[in-house]
Amino acid sequence: MTKTFITLGVAIPCFAYLLTLIGLFFFQERLLFPAEKLPSDYQFINDYPFEEVFIPVSGVEKEKDEDAILHALHFKRPNPKGLVFFLHGNAGSLRTWATGIDFYERVNYDLFIIDYRGYGKSTGKISSQQQLISDVKQAWQVASAQYTDKPIVIYGRSLGTGLATILAKEVQPDLLALVSPYSSMIDIAKAQYPFVPSWLLRYPLRTDRIIGDIRSEVVFIHGSDDSFIPISHSQKLQSLSKNNAPLITIKGAAHNDIHQFSDYRDALESVLP
Repeated sequence: MTKTFITLGVAIPCFAYLLTLIGLFFFQERLLFPAEKLPSDYQFINDYPFEEVFIPVSGVEKEKDEDAILHALHFKRPNPKGLVFFLHGNAGSLRTWATGIDFYERVNYDLFIIDYRGYGKSTGKISSQQQLISDVKQAWQVASAQYTDKPIVIYGRSLGTGLATILAKEVQPDLLALVSPYSSMIDIAKAQYPFVPSWLLRYPLRTDRIIGDIRSEVVFIHGSDDSFIPISHSQKLQSLSKNNAPLITIKGAAHNDIHQFSDYRDALESVLP
């Protein structure tokens, strides 16, 4: 009887752990991409002129991955200095991310910001890292084609920093701005879910492996009080970059409020090409 209880005492936790791993593997999109969905007739209201853009994107695996349409907002100035191509974080939608437009007015830059699949008015659903990368590149091709004679900044925030770095490696923008970046999603997962093996993560986004290959100008901006993605991630990436990329620390800023600090806006303005 005692041996039976001991066996059950070991088997039940092991079975529960196995079920947890299986669930994390197959449903990790729900954890990583808590998208806010908007109705197709949702009306964006802003004090600054903008256009809604709908970008057809193709799947990377035709039998498994459906085509979709990404929704973007394009804020335009009469004679802009250049373009900021913005890849946002993992939560919300353009309803919450298309803010602070007065900054872009001040610096005279256009802003092109997209919602990933399943976010906002974008259709489809995220199913792989390669799909995300492909979608971002297709959106970039639409946006950048209109600015062939002007500087273009690829801006990544939080989740978007990994995608921004992958894109920048290929297209070489005038500036890669990484705000609250992570060294890799694997490092984030290890800190938050130490019991989960790294191979389970289907979205590793290894910025640390490619940041040294970026030939564009790079700037890291991070809040000193960021507890979700600690500034040590930016410090690690800075040490791996090969072009003396600066790390600008915004004192007192956390993860979700960094854009509200005047020091952040001044820092970003100072590095724009």
